[in-house]
Amino acid sequence: MQELESRCLKFAIDVRDFCRIIKQDTINLVYIKQVIRSSSSIGANYIEANEKLGKQDLLMHLRISRKEAKETQYWMNLLITENEDSRNVLKQEAEELRRIFSAILKKLE
Repeated sequence: MQELESRCLKFAIDVRDFCRIIKQDTINLVYIKQVIRSSSSIGANYIEANEKLGKQDLLMHLRISRKEAKETQYWMNLLITENEDSRNVLKQEAEELRRIFSAILKKLE
């Protein structure tokens, strides 16, 4: 559990740092706000899931984490950047997190 929390935190920090280096124009600012929110929400919801407030609460927060990982990929695609390699690495990590949450949910459901 702690390892996945740390991985989610690192991902949110990596997305934040990526957003700091891309062009800050009118269009990107809208997408940056969205991608920062969704990427940081992955870990925040995973932490909430681990609060042991019942199975339904656990499942709900895990589903939200999975949904936010998918949403992060969407917003990453909309960002205007010349740094495709970094964006692709972040999109891949979002996909891996999504798959992890899907696997956890599959085991619990």
